[in-house]
Amino acid sequence: MVFSSHLFVFYFLPSALLLYFLAPAKFRNLVLTVVSYVFYGWTNPLFVLLMLASTLIDFVSGWVMTWHLRPEADGRWPLLSSDQPRSRLQKVALGCSVVSNLAMLGFFKYWNFGVEVWHDMLVSWFGADGNWDHVLRVTLPLGISFYTFQTMSYCIDVYRGEARPIRNVIDFACFVAMFPQLVAGPILRFQDVANQLHSRTHTREKFARGVAFFGLGLAKKVLLANPCGEAAKIAFDAAELGCVESWLGAIAYAFQIYFDFSGYSDMAIGMGLMLGFVFSKNFDSPYQSKSITEFWRRWHLSLSTWLRDYLYVPLGGNRCGTLRTYLNLALVMLLGGLWHGAAWNFVLWGGLHGTLLIVERLLAERRRSRDDTAPRRAPNRLNAQLANFIGQPAFRVVLTFAIVCVTWVFFRCESLPHVWRFLGAMFGFGVTSPATQLVRSLLLQPYFVAVMGFSATIVWCAPQTWDFTRRLTAPRACWALSAFAASVLILTLQSYNPFIYFIF
Repeated sequence: MVFSSHLFVFYFLPSALLLYFLAPAKFRNLVLTVVSYVFYGWTNPLFVLLMLASTLIDFVSGWVMTWHLRPEADGRWPLLSSDQPRSRLQKVALGCSVVSNLAMLGFFKYWNFGVEVWHDMLVSWFGADGNWDHVLRVTLPLGISFYTFQTMSYCIDVYRGEARPIRNVIDFACFVAMFPQLVAGPILRFQDVANQLHSRTHTREKFARGVAFFGLGLAKKVLLANPCGEAAKIAFDAAELGCVESWLGAIAYAFQIYFDFSGYSDMAIGMGLMLGFVFSKNFDSPYQSKSITEFWRRWHLSLSTWLRDYLYVPLGGNRCGTLRTYLNLALVMLLGGLWHGAAWNFVLWGGLHGTLLIVERLLAERRRSRDDTAPRRAPNRLNAQLANFIGQPAFRVVLTFAIVCVTWVFFRCESLPHVWRFLGAMFGFGVTSPATQLVRSLLLQPYFVAVMGFSATIVWCAPQTWDFTRRLTAPRACWALSAFAASVLILTLQSYNPFIYFIF
């Protein structure tokens, strides 16, 4: 079940909200948990068992680490002391959580990749071919990349003494399974919602803001992401491409993946507000970034901070010397690429972003060193003008966006030969033929041009949904409702359109 469907918008969501608000306050977490399990098991009920197993393992692991604690006067459970050494039992409990979650994620997400690599090796070495590899494939459960990270972070934070343990299994199951953010995030941190699980407010202002968030997020998906996806499909499916067509396709996909994922995040945040929860922002106008480093501070914030806090910092971060810092950056981005998908193109995507981060850090360090040691002298006029032009924020934004568009090619293409062919076209090694002229004419249809122009306006000129809905005036409410109404009408003309991050 996807958010951008009539079934969800007109049946599931109203029913879930009705059951939630009709229930007594002390049973609302239970109702929300049951509703979330129904939502998650709609396509395949077996997926529910896997999520339930992850939930119980981490709940028990957290309990084992803190079984000796006693509740405080206000009823809350205390933090583990950060100064006190951890016992062997606590270390074993943490290990059970981390190993079990990574084992589930590794098996379901990377088993097929391993089978494919093994099959290709046998074919190349011994000429053994056939369809036997399809028999060994497994189905990837929806949202497993998100809820395993979420439950695992709870145990890590409890172990570190950064999160209070929870003793109510229903509340913990609600934290894990909450349907607004279950399938594609944001990745919640337990300490951010722990108090809200216990007690949260429901106001008309919060509910209204949630409706506006949901309406604008649905509009991003239906009115912008889906049409941009159609344009991208024309380019990426073309047998022959020239430079113009390939860049138009890459830009269309950049808009598609941004509005698709940020639209989902807006809808998730909006439904959370309707239910009384305040989730953290997941996007901060990433295409306005002036560097790749800044891009990763703005794109998919919940994943970026998760990788920073649970991988980059434990590896040593930037505290162990320059070479180790570069190695940590490369490793984190490679693993981040693998998190997105089990394929070589995702590995290369992560490695490319890691390389870009290292290059930017290296250039920044050399610039600081040169400024500190080099004597001051008047620069060459031409060099000064060039440096001034390159340093302009607008130029840096355009350059960063162009680099991001190039890297998205690894995301969109289905194979490495497809990646190299598409990148070759982008850098002038394509062909010019009647076929490419046809692709160009399809991409430059007034409809696609208008959609991409409006997308660019939203990306670089419009306020973020987070800021736009902070103070809902009558005109802003009308904008949100109009966008929602238009999206619902367009839904009748569109077929099944899942969110891109559902496959991750």
